[in-house]
Amino acid sequence: MQVILLERVAKLGQMGDVVDVRPGYARNYLLRQGKALTASQSNIAAFEQQKAQLEARNLESRKEAEDMGNRLDGKQFVVIRQASDGGALYGSVTTRDAAEAATEAGFSVDRKQVVIERPIKELGLHSVKVVLHPEVEVTLTLNVARSPDEAELQASGKSIQELAAEEEAAAEFEIAELFDDIGSAASDDDDLAPVAEAVGAASNEDDAAKS
Repeated sequence: MQVILLERVAKLGQMGDVVDVRPGYARNYLLRQGKALTASQSNIAAFEQQKAQLEARNLESRKEAEDMGNRLDGKQFVVIRQASDGGALYGSVTTRDAAEAATEAGFSVDRKQVVIERPIKELGLHSVKVVLHPEVEVTLTLNVARSPDEAELQASGKSIQELAAEEEAAAEFEIAELFDDIGSAASDDDDLAPVAEAVGAASNEDDAAKS
């Protein structure tokens, strides 16, 4: 099926290009989203008449997208989720979650603009693409954590695995210190035993002399 593109479509073509696509893709996406028209003679003629207006509109929307992109690109947003001690999420982080996190921070982002290439199912820092315009794409980071404190540690560069290892090492150190203290106390008792025996013997001698 042939269509004429009303805007740039990634991996397909530029505005004004007439391209061959699958009928289902055309009907369910390109035509429905207003990104293309069927390439009939009348539609091609109508496009040529409106081309200048469409190009001006595209230029304006691209400039607005670039302005937002300059502010959004590289930003990091915290998403709090429940997870196991090993870092596996009870569920996953979706495009809606990413859009809501950015919107709450003051950026107008729709979930349809968010591209998550692989499902986010574990704690940590995850890069996510946001297509603000057919010609403007930026990347933001989702800091997925179980608490704000954990998110802050992850932002500093520590993974959940490193945090768990540090906590385990700290616990082992405390246990080792406890056993060292117990060992020292036992050693002190052993050192005092001969003194106690000597004191006891002297006391017995004094009692014998008095009697």
